[in-house]
Amino acid sequence: MLARMADSRASKPLSLVFDDEAATARFGAKLAAVLRPGDVVALSGGLGSGKTALARAVVRTFQPDEEVPSPTFTLVQTYAAPRFQIWHVDLYRLNAAREVQELGLDEAIDEGGVLLIEWPERAGAWLPGDRLDIALSIGAGASVRRAEITAYGNWVPRLDALR
Repeated sequence: MLARMADSRASKPLSLVFDDEAATARFGAKLAAVLRPGDVVALSGGLGSGKTALARAVVRTFQPDEEVPSPTFTLVQTYAAPRFQIWHVDLYRLNAAREVQELGLDEAIDEGGVLLIEWPERAGAWLPGDRLDIALSIGAGASVRRAEITAYGNWVPRLDALR
């Protein structure tokens, strides 16, 4: 596996609040609109912070009736979108960063797939320099979620589209 290092070109973090799951879905649709083949979106946060809900919203933008389960046990779920294949990846169960190589994520990017990666911190140094980091957390109310979004590399000029 080719090690992919973080790009030094990072945006100033964008902070957003989603008042409920519908607001998360609207943001997911915005995110889906700016995705390009080869993109990587790293979704971090604790259990219940909304990582899967956001990934589900992105997938359902392209396939509204699609069942989008958490890939915790399968590790990878794939979905067809008009211009690319979406790889929804959950690294929670990985024991070591070297296991990322076995999932074929390098090939997915090289073939123009879009990766939505939950628990990206388990990927170690593999994460590519061109990526969007979305750190989710539970907000003031039970359904409120906070997002801290940082763009790296080719994502920096696209960050404004997510406001």
